[in-house]
Amino acid sequence: MKVAMIGHKVVPSRRGGIENVLTTLCPILVEMGLDVTCYNRSSDKVENEYVGTVKNGMYKGVKIKNAWTLNVRGFAAMIASFTAAIAASFKNYDVIHFHAEGPCAALWIPKLFGKKCVATVHGLDWQREKWGKGFASKYIKFGEKILAKYADEVIVLSQAARDYFKETYNRETVIVHNGISRPERRDACIITEKYGLCKDGYICLVSRLTAEKGVHYLIDAYSRVRTDKKLVIAGDTSDTDDYVRMLKEKAAGNPDIIFTGFISGDELSEIYSNAYIAVLPSDLEGMSLCLLESLAYKNALLCSDIPENTSVAEDKAVYFQKGNVKDLAEKLQVLCDDRHLVENLRDGADEFILNKYSWQDAAKATCRLYEKLK
Repeated sequence: MKVAMIGHKVVPSRRGGIENVLTTLCPILVEMGLDVTCYNRSSDKVENEYVGTVKNGMYKGVKIKNAWTLNVRGFAAMIASFTAAIAASFKNYDVIHFHAEGPCAALWIPKLFGKKCVATVHGLDWQREKWGKGFASKYIKFGEKILAKYADEVIVLSQAARDYFKETYNRETVIVHNGISRPERRDACIITEKYGLCKDGYICLVSRLTAEKGVHYLIDAYSRVRTDKKLVIAGDTSDTDDYVRMLKEKAAGNPDIIFTGFISGDELSEIYSNAYIAVLPSDLEGMSLCLLESLAYKNALLCSDIPENTSVAEDKAVYFQKGNVKDLAEKLQVLCDDRHLVENLRDGADEFILNKYSWQDAAKATCRLYEKLK
């Protein structure tokens, strides 16, 4: 069976959740016997971690093709999804699999050619604050309507998303959870040299720096906490330069708040491996890979009480009321003061999440969905 993937920036990459998913999932699908092609945006390049892993247009058996686009904020994704959809429509793919709501605005094109199309909704993207209420948000909502009407199958990541599509469009969907692989924990070496960080000496947040991720809540809450632990914010802008500028202004004057920018590879592994606690203060999620990774690294986890978090972490995390800085600060203070509680949260967190979510299971569920379309 031949499958084309459309809607991501670039594979291989961990620049965003979709890229991380496809970089992990697609090679497993190849191992299961599928012929998989990923249409990368021509404007994006793989990061240093993956340089050399793509040879002769292949990454771990996954074929890589470029979808032409312009490197213009707000338009790169839209153009790439249309050029990829047109190119894929003229190939002999059995399934064309769109990822994210915005790219699904082009899903009608392969449908005109009689192609079977699957759409994965990684989150209700039109709700993200960075898109505002103008054209971008309306365009993404249009993509949502197109996928709800025309996709042969729709994959969602949570029960909340499944309920939304049923209530809004009377559209049945299938839940296929993201997975997680057992990570290799590392001693603090790179992060000690670069940032002066040591084991259990900091609180970490790993995330794209966008408003719905709640980074501003965490900075405000941290300023109220009495602790000698630093705050490390690992991530970078996602078409959100003004928001990132605001965050850095908010943190100005506090040398204990460290912005690392985008990191990956061994450096990211060290950040996860040596954190005292990890925090996920999101207002909005699909199914957070950062949440899965935090628990897989055996981190004590503090996160917002949205259903997308509570249904995944269950009793392996401490929760605060979404958007409530006072509650977040109080929970942070408790965790900073109570080492025993932190150790209890760490105990068994890795086995819990690794047993609950598997990339192999996600790949098998995806294959079953493709088979239904034959």
